Amino acid sequence: MAAAAAAVVANGSSGDSKAAFAEIYNRLKEEMLEDPAFEFTDESLQWIDRMLDYNVLGGKCNRGLSVIDSYKMLKGTNVLSKEEIFLACTLGWCIEWLQAYFLVLDDIMDNSQTRRGQPCWFRVPQVGLIAVNDGIILRNHISRILQRHFKGKPYYVDLIDLFNEVEFKTASGQLLDLITTHEGEKDLTKYNLTVHRRIVQYKTAYYSFYLPVACALLLSGENLDNFGDVKNILVEMGTYFQVQDDYLDCYGDPEFIGKIGTDIEDYKCSWLVVQALERADENQKHILFENYGKSDPECIAKVKGLYKELNLEAVFHEYERDSYDKLIADIEAQPNKAVQNVLMSFLHKIYKRQK
Repeated sequence: MAAAAAAVVANGSSGDSKAAFAEIYNRLKEEMLEDPAFEFTDESLQWIDRMLDYNVLGGKCNRGLSVIDSYKMLKGTNVLSKEEIFLACTLGWCIEWLQAYFLVLDDIMDNSQTRRGQPCWFRVPQVGLIAVNDGIILRNHISRILQRHFKGKPYYVDLIDLFNEVEFKTASGQLLDLITTHEGEKDLTKYNLTVHRRIVQYKTAYYSFYLPVACALLLSGENLDNFGDVKNILVEMGTYFQVQDDYLDCYGDPEFIGKIGTDIEDYKCSWLVVQALERADENQKHILFENYGKSDPECIAKVKGLYKELNLEAVFHEYERDSYDKLIADIEAQPNKAVQNVLMSFLHKIYKRQK
């Protein structure tokens, strides 16, 4: 879900932003490799250098880039000073570091094989469970970067609080996901709309949708306490995004979305299975309980047949329309026009997306 969210969060970033963003990564990495708080050996320097390039780079960096895009919209200009570009890019990279930290540990917990088209970091020869410590180092780098570049700023403590809160929400969402979909304890009775929403909201929406905009608001000198509605809208958008992802996993064209959906065989707490459970009679529930979470193509076909019987495609399209209408109304109710522009740009990137 995280990778898909990244793919659309800042699709509209200009080439200039991307070039500046890429350049600043090298500076931040050098600073981490020259951190005076630790006496590095040549071997440890080489390890961290390789670990950062392997895990922080390789994605589309759209969460990070959306900090710059949102900041420009909030300021009402496409031209930022060198200092403004640097600070916005640095916060963007802090989000990418956070993403890398989550993914390194997530892959170990899920016993995954690949990430971004290459072996998961812990699968790389000689890495193994050293990856756990690498995840901790990645998280600590965020604190080091923020301290180095933002300590004198009036919003420094707010930034620290923001990253800490979003990390806590995401880790708690991950816990809920892990214990709900626990391997060896397959129990569809645990799956319902409330659980699905909670997992999605905490595991994905806060750090993928809210965090980049919150960083841009703090850079603009705003107090986040005044933007509770904006947080709620972005979390709602992130939830809608994940429902789309669940739908596309089953109904998207694999050629177009770039992957073959596996939510059914992976026993995912998907929006589709939750909707099916809500609507199914006893016989239909029996089919779900017998076939969901099995990799046998016949079992998958039975689940998909049931989804068709329950007309879940139409249920999704109705949900999509209702969500969009509500989001538009909530965005238009925002008193700040620049904030409206930021929210609209996010919504238009994801509405009716096909991948």
